[in-house]
Amino acid sequence: MEQIELRAETRDVFGKKTKRLRRSGLVPAILYGPRAEPVSLQVRERDLRSVLDRAGMNQLISLWIDQADRPRMTLAREVQRDLITHSLLHVDLYEVVMTEKITAETPLTLVGEAPAVATKAGLLVRGLASVQVQCLPSELPEFIAVDVSALEEKDQAILVKDLVVDEAVEILANPEEVVVKVLPLRELEVEEVVEEEVEPAEVEVIAVAKEREEEPEEVLEEAEQVEDEEPEGEAE
Repeated sequence: MEQIELRAETRDVFGKKTKRLRRSGLVPAILYGPRAEPVSLQVRERDLRSVLDRAGMNQLISLWIDQADRPRMTLAREVQRDLITHSLLHVDLYEVVMTEKITAETPLTLVGEAPAVATKAGLLVRGLASVQVQCLPSELPEFIAVDVSALEEKDQAILVKDLVVDEAVEILANPEEVVVKVLPLRELEVEEVVEEEVEPAEVEVIAVAKEREEEPEEVLEEAEQVEDEEPEGEAE
């Protein structure tokens, strides 16, 4: 297992003053555990970012505090980031006891190639990306490999109970839960979007209605013209 180390210093800056730490490239942190009092720390953001990229949330981190002569074994439990800049704001580190079992989320990694996908019999769909496991800190797996090379036909699946792990590792997820499954391919129906055309009858109805609206005014104008004109017989 890869040895991942992180150096930290005890912190005496709290509250709103921690903004100064962040501006200087430091991230507030706290260390806690079942057999230790919480310790406020500060770590360099550059170092912390590198460690989190490698360790994630399920790999042990050897934490060196100040001038200690030995590290404290920890796991990253909660990481706060800025929603806009994604810069690190705070991290919680959990100190483990190497002789006591811990619970951690372990990622599932697909390996191999599914024949059902290669022959286009189906599409590979994931049901789970990780599972929770319980074991001693030293036995914590970096990931669990999921071999999909046995998936030869559509509707075949790999369940949690099919996962292969060391005897020292207990998977806490539902054994019948689907990890990955081959779903049959279906033809996609593409619906053509056609603009609605106005029926000729609708145009005629609108035109007639318009004529009827204008008709009273036209009749009035014709009546006024008749009153202004004298009968031809009376012109003499």
